[in-house]
Amino acid sequence: MNMSRKILLFFFLCSSYLLNAQYTNVINSNRPGFSESPYSVGKGIYQLETGLFFSSSKIVRTFTIPRSFGTNLVFRTSFFKEKLEFNTNLSFQNDKVAFKNVFTSHYFTKGLSNFSFGAKYLVYEKEYEDKSKEIRSWKRRHAFDWKRAIPSVAVYIGLNTNFVGDIYKLEGMSPKVGVLLQNNLSKKFNVVTNIFYDYIGSDYAEISYILTGTYSLNKDWSTFLEHKGSSNKYQTNTDFGAGIAYLSSRHFQIDASTRLNFNGKTTEHYMSIGFSFRLDRHIVPFKEVDKNGNEIIPLEPTSSKEKNIFGRVFGKITDFFNFKKKKKEKETLKKNTFKRKRPARKRIQSTTQKAIKKNSKKKKGGFFSFLKGKKKKKKNTKKKNDTKKKDDSKNDN
Repeated sequence: MNMSRKILLFFFLCSSYLLNAQYTNVINSNRPGFSESPYSVGKGIYQLETGLFFSSSKIVRTFTIPRSFGTNLVFRTSFFKEKLEFNTNLSFQNDKVAFKNVFTSHYFTKGLSNFSFGAKYLVYEKEYEDKSKEIRSWKRRHAFDWKRAIPSVAVYIGLNTNFVGDIYKLEGMSPKVGVLLQNNLSKKFNVVTNIFYDYIGSDYAEISYILTGTYSLNKDWSTFLEHKGSSNKYQTNTDFGAGIAYLSSRHFQIDASTRLNFNGKTTEHYMSIGFSFRLDRHIVPFKEVDKNGNEIIPLEPTSSKEKNIFGRVFGKITDFFNFKKKKKEKETLKKNTFKRKRPARKRIQSTTQKAIKKNSKKKKGGFFSFLKGKKKKKKNTKKKNDTKKKDDSKNDN
């Protein structure tokens, strides 16, 4: 146990960070190790991780399972958010169960050894600078970035069902919680750390941790080393594993691994081979922006032809009620609005405009207006002549 504590301390001191997006162009599988990355597969991804395994150990006193052969299947997907993932873990195996007291006896059984559900959410994602763009200083470009010592953190919650074989059954269903970390020492080497509290509330409640270091040899090949430790009130297990993975295509990976498990009574040898495959239905979100940088929200009218009969009928009903609501809203707006009377405006015409109008009226009168004007002139001249005569007679007198 002291050895496992030293290894755990070493990984915590040396660990740093791998920063990945939730969705990657290349498949991101947890196989062939037992650890789990804090990053989800991405929205719209349906990923299957499966393989065959074989384990063997020596028969010791009382109850042991000296030989097992089976398959493990993990299904991962994400629906609502990029940072949220749901997964299902299922193991089916054929076991040789042995008893050793005075005589040794055994029998064979098969069934589910694990059937659990879980979900994880990325709580914190650390971002760091890309030093390849640093051109001012060679030293800064190649120096270790100590900011990467802060890991990405995800929380895990799961449920262990009791739909398993008789030799694996517990008192009932039990929850499982954990913290998932991912670290990066370089572009090629990363470390994943998991801490779990499993079978909560049962007599077999245990605390476990997993440390996995992965190194990329090139774009297709990668290797890993892993250490796992678990402890409950009955026994303590220490596990060391190694393996290799080959990326056949963007969506398909093949892997193989081997392990040694020291459980205090005997040493168990474990081998596994498997593959990971994903169905990519991920849509990359983007925003349409105008010249000022504001988001453009397009209006997409839904055509009635694309809907079925029930959809069209329901749409008409909703449109009818929406029309009534709009009508009511308009009426309330009319009632609530304050009607203001506009003041009457009087236009004052200039003297020049009056003169222009008079001249226009004279012109519009024609021949008859011309005669009227002449008569008025004659009368005015007569009046003037009469006034002159009166003035002359007065002067004579």
